[in-house]
Amino acid sequence: MNADWNALSDETQLAVTREALHRAVETIAGQAENLASEMEAGHLADRGGADALRLFAALVRSHTRERAAPAGHC
Repeated sequence: MNADWNALSDETQLAVTREALHRAVETIAGQAENLASEMEAGHLADRGGADALRLFAALVRSHTRERAAPAGHC
């Protein structure tokens, strides 16, 4: 697999990496929101965690959007 990765152009590697990061952020943020919903539904003990989890999800998403400048343009 490493040889396949190295065969990709730098631009393609960056695009694939960015997409993987985007998907990871959405997965993490989505899980935080799901946990918040579970707390609100009474399935998990809520000690103020739902709001904190939603804040975390928003923070992760906003930080990623800010850092999404095109490669070489930092």
